[in-house]
Amino acid sequence: MIRLEKADSVTIIGGGVAGIQAALELANLGMLVYLVEEKPSIGGRIIELNCSSCRLEVPMDCSICPVIPKLVECYHHPNIKILTNTQVIDISGSTGNFELSVLRKPRFVNEDKCTGCGACTEKCPVEVFDVFNMVQGKKNAIYFPLPQAFPQVPVIDRENCLHFRNGNCEKCLEVCPTAAIDFNDEDMKIGIESEAIILATGLSLFDPSRIKEYGYKRYKNVITILDLEQMTSIHGPTGGKIVRISDQKEPKSMAFIQCVGSRSRRTENNFCSGVCCMYTAKDAALVKMLSPETEVYVFYIDLRVFGKGYQELFNKVRNDLGVNYIRGRPGEIWEDPETRDLIIRFENTLIQRAEKLRVDMVVLSPALLPHPNNQKLAEMLGIELDADGFFKSPNPVASPCDTTLKGIFTCGYCRGPRGISESATQASAAAGRVTETIALAKLRRDQR
Repeated sequence: MIRLEKADSVTIIGGGVAGIQAALELANLGMLVYLVEEKPSIGGRIIELNCSSCRLEVPMDCSICPVIPKLVECYHHPNIKILTNTQVIDISGSTGNFELSVLRKPRFVNEDKCTGCGACTEKCPVEVFDVFNMVQGKKNAIYFPLPQAFPQVPVIDRENCLHFRNGNCEKCLEVCPTAAIDFNDEDMKIGIESEAIILATGLSLFDPSRIKEYGYKRYKNVITILDLEQMTSIHGPTGGKIVRISDQKEPKSMAFIQCVGSRSRRTENNFCSGVCCMYTAKDAALVKMLSPETEVYVFYIDLRVFGKGYQELFNKVRNDLGVNYIRGRPGEIWEDPETRDLIIRFENTLIQRAEKLRVDMVVLSPALLPHPNNQKLAEMLGIELDADGFFKSPNPVASPCDTTLKGIFTCGYCRGPRGISESATQASAAAGRVTETIALAKLRRDQR
């Protein structure tokens, strides 16, 4: 096992926007920060989004633009050690003396040598299903996790790579100009000693296929809002054009359905995700701005519009852009087998009448849930989760970033539903609590 030094060090678990913000705050104060991220790249969910907010006239949280400089700064900061493709397997100790054991999985590409040229991905003969690229549905066995992935270094899918399956292929190695391919890369167990820990595990998405009557993964033209984000990105497979998956034609009508899997006893997700109303409004606005002739409908239970500039955006979407808001949760969606159009059956609760609506596409806004790793980390640390699976604070008002164990702090969505800017703000607060805790611990040791 490789052991990493402790002096004035903090470990942050989660490399999303909150984890990156906290890491930069602490690193700029001279502390050594270990940023542990289970995915091959940092940035979290935010780098899956399309930077469309800049195209809207009403101010709103933008995704990529303000984050990319922070990703670059974080990656090159001398006081931040980034461990991607890494999972926490054990945590022990207490304030000032935490010991973590993490497992770094091989990516089979040397980050220091790789230039991100993409020659290896172009020559790879293997194509497998790509959950992110829902339009084309394919990626190579060596691939970049996302168009905006950082570091821009590919990963080899060991299960599908021909070299690991039968030893008959080394095309990526042959074309790599810097000899960055390393088929001998192995799992690496690393021990980390830290004085404090920040949990920034982020969120997971509800799987809409659990609500079978909506037809997700059964009907091609039923997609999620993240699929739409990918489609409207200029880096996406359609070059920013919105098309139906079934026939690649531009849709003339679209319906957004909010609260898919949230605020429901059926799915046991009783809480509101907090941001769905506004990101649905943003994407509805984007559709109308890209294709003004498209009829857009939004089904909602109620509207929770709060935050700077949010009411103005909602007013613009509904009044100026002409998006049709329908109060009511659809009961069923079925597909016309000839046209692949979608028929939505719903109750319009404002007029108390059952109705049907035919559209070309349906976009689902799934619930944003606590990360499943929260339970595992809570058991390792001996801290508490609330009834919904978020990390619990003993005093949410006076000490919102604290957990039920001293020296462990939280920020971002793992504390509860919140948006991008609020997550970043709380990350700064968590970093402040870490510096305060470490300073007090040193003062007590000096007084002894």
